[in-house]
Amino acid sequence: METKISTKHNSGTATIFKNPFLESLTRTSLKQNIFVFGLVVVLLVYNALFVKNIPIYTFLGLFILALFFWTFSEYILHRYLFHWINENKYVQRFHFIMHGSHHLYPRDMERLLMPPVPGLIMASILFGVFYLIFSLLGIPMYTWAFFPGFFLGYLLYSVLHRATHIQKPPKRFKYLWRHHSLHHYKYPDKAFGVSNTFWDRVFGTMPPK
Repeated sequence: METKISTKHNSGTATIFKNPFLESLTRTSLKQNIFVFGLVVVLLVYNALFVKNIPIYTFLGLFILALFFWTFSEYILHRYLFHWINENKYVQRFHFIMHGSHHLYPRDMERLLMPPVPGLIMASILFGVFYLIFSLLGIPMYTWAFFPGFFLGYLLYSVLHRATHIQKPPKRFKYLWRHHSLHHYKYPDKAFGVSNTFWDRVFGTMPPK
């Protein structure tokens, strides 16, 4: 396997696992993702407001903050986790499963979204991280208001990411389509933002004009 992100791309679909069951867990559809992840967001919001009884204005403040924080996390995860690759064969395997296959097959329709099973596993880990942070701040209950905003940010990002690969760009957001295309086909070490270009500007990873 290569130790650099390639700008070469293929048509068709990648094979990630030889085991048919595991391979099936790597595929999903837009409707499936919206239903599963959307339901999780709704349940989290209900729990925050009606079970944990978090005041509405506190909830809205944390929810909106989390939406913005997702954009930062999107950039950091894409740049440092999904593009983490070196000579180690296990790191290369991890990279291929998490993101490398997407770069090699950028129009693989069933892999343009994070499938529900690995998605919920990652969400549970992130929830635990946020719960620990809020616990250290002495406000663990606020995790229940923060996380649904964060998770909704992810869901909106994932739908947009899918659209940049298979749909024509609306005039107003054409720059986002172009930004992500440059990341895939010309500058894999730049343009890590998908839902926005703000953090690429902040951290100096904008592609050349």
